[in-house]
Amino acid sequence: TVHYANSAGKVSGPPPGGPTIQVDWSLNQARSIRTNLTASGPRPNPQGSYHYGLINLTKTYVLQNSAGQVNGKQRYGVNSVSFVPADTPLKLADYFKIGGVFRVGSISDRPTGGGLYLDTSVLGADYRAFVEIVFQNNEDIIQSWHFDGYSFFVVGMDGGQWTTASRSAYNLRDAVSRCTTQVYPKSWTAIYIPLDNVGMWNLRTEFWARQYLGQQLYLRVYTSSTSIRDEYPIPRNARLCGRASGRRTRPL
Repeated sequence: TVHYANSAGKVSGPPPGGPTIQVDWSLNQARSIRTNLTASGPRPNPQGSYHYGLINLTKTYVLQNSAGQVNGKQRYGVNSVSFVPADTPLKLADYFKIGGVFRVGSISDRPTGGGLYLDTSVLGADYRAFVEIVFQNNEDIIQSWHFDGYSFFVVGMDGGQWTTASRSAYNLRDAVSRCTTQVYPKSWTAIYIPLDNVGMWNLRTEFWARQYLGQQLYLRVYTSSTSIRDEYPIPRNARLCGRASGRRTRPL
């Protein structure tokens, strides 16, 4: 109970109840949020020619968050990898093809069950792929995940462990498009993403203490094309640092 120093009144009535450990009500509310397909869209085909639920999946990533000690210090990670920044921004290293900064595949696309270790974690993905990402949260606190550069469809969430059978309960018609999603304690959340944006994109927890201490990774969306139709070149006035110092950018 907090009082002002000059407060003469006392608290009346019983104190409110404490936080609940039951997440079913909140989870059901989150699943009830849908896109209104009858607003601002052509009828009788509300999604036009684009139906995210009818596109074949290219790949599935299962990302499990965890906490632990590494070298006697508190760290957080994804699929047993606790992210450490490289000496050069990853996008610059990728653009200029500088070796030794990161390694695609330095983090597994499924939980390994091993202990935490340090690495610059980068997952590989192909441009214009259509992927499924499952966030598995076996901890007893809620998680919040954000994906730079993209909006995704939140197609499912539930308690327990995700399996391929969990797809039978997905919302493949009117899911909400977002760039951040929650994952309830001891639960999972699944999202669908069309990878239509070339680059090196950060996928991270929005719990900033955990993000700083390793609960993040990068998804490298790659194409061999160098056409500006797919990706604009780095601006001529971009700051080049680390191993990219002294390199030259090309003009448009």
